[in-house]
Amino acid sequence: MKNIMLVFGTRPEAIKMCPLVIELRSREEARVCVCVTGQHKSMLKQVLDAFLIDPDYDLSIMKEKQTLIEITVTILTKISVVLEKEKPDLVLVHGDTTTAFACALACFYLKIPIGHVEAGLRTHDIYSPYPEEFNRQSIGIIANYHFAPTEEARQNLIREGKNPSAIFVTGNTGIDALKTTVRDDYNHELLEWASGSRLILLTAHRRENIGEPMRQIFRAVKRVTEDYPDVKVIYPVHLNPLVREIAGSIFAGEERIRLTEPLNVIDFHNLLARAALILTDSGGIQEEAPSLGKPVLVLRKSTERQEGIDSGALLLAGIEEENIYHSVSNLLNDEILYARMSEVDNPYGDGEASRRIADILLGQKD
Repeated sequence: MKNIMLVFGTRPEAIKMCPLVIELRSREEARVCVCVTGQHKSMLKQVLDAFLIDPDYDLSIMKEKQTLIEITVTILTKISVVLEKEKPDLVLVHGDTTTAFACALACFYLKIPIGHVEAGLRTHDIYSPYPEEFNRQSIGIIANYHFAPTEEARQNLIREGKNPSAIFVTGNTGIDALKTTVRDDYNHELLEWASGSRLILLTAHRRENIGEPMRQIFRAVKRVTEDYPDVKVIYPVHLNPLVREIAGSIFAGEERIRLTEPLNVIDFHNLLARAALILTDSGGIQEEAPSLGKPVLVLRKSTERQEGIDSGALLLAGIEEENIYHSVSNLLNDEILYARMSEVDNPYGDGEASRRIADILLGQKD
């Protein structure tokens, strides 16, 4: 029996790791241990509850206004105790968070093999996104297994000199999650509020966008609602106080922009499935929305998800007010462009990534 530990700590990680936890727990050949760091707290619990997962360990590291250095040091200190106790045969980390980086580093120090889920994404600019690009490149240096979501991610790893026999193209586990969360019979008060309108779902939280870039993003969104009376916007506001301050200052009193608390994953995915258009600086949403036939405007200067751009499912709108406003307007006005972006096959997978990863780890597939 293989002793496998999965470690994650943020809401986006949990959405993508919970399907893998469920898949591995269904296999008799695996003993599964789940450790969460609590890098996000309430938002993480929402996802765990939605997937009915009770972690074996919760490091509860979250503190107000902690720095990246404090997060890293705290995780290193606390995770090492768990690793020494459990002595896993393999630890799985996900993506590009500080949780993933710090856990991988602790495993390296203890000579515990690492599997990197969602490996190989690159912008090749170590400060964009920050600190994610550094985190995922660093994990890639020490990982024993690289589970790449796409062929392009695999090629990134090969170009960096990774062993091709340790790289596996599996698709993205975030697509697997949609099979659990999206429901035909879903209803919500927010959908009733948006009824009869074209609904734009907005997410914006990325660290490098906080400040003037975020003000420009929000001003562009406000202009769209002023110029298109049939548009309404739902924005689940991140818990970061700086994000909340900017959102409150620009969106205050706007009747067709609805600010909400962060939504649980079931509510969010079902709103995503029923929106007309997505505006986001999130990585995971760039992968999820194409499976639901939703055009995505990416609110960043660059994206590591180039496959979505190349396929036509995503459009890089940038962080400047005029560019964002005109990108949204084009999609609202041009039915042919909208249809073309809505009908793209998702380049990020078919919802079977967790099964493929489990098969590889448990020796059922080369």
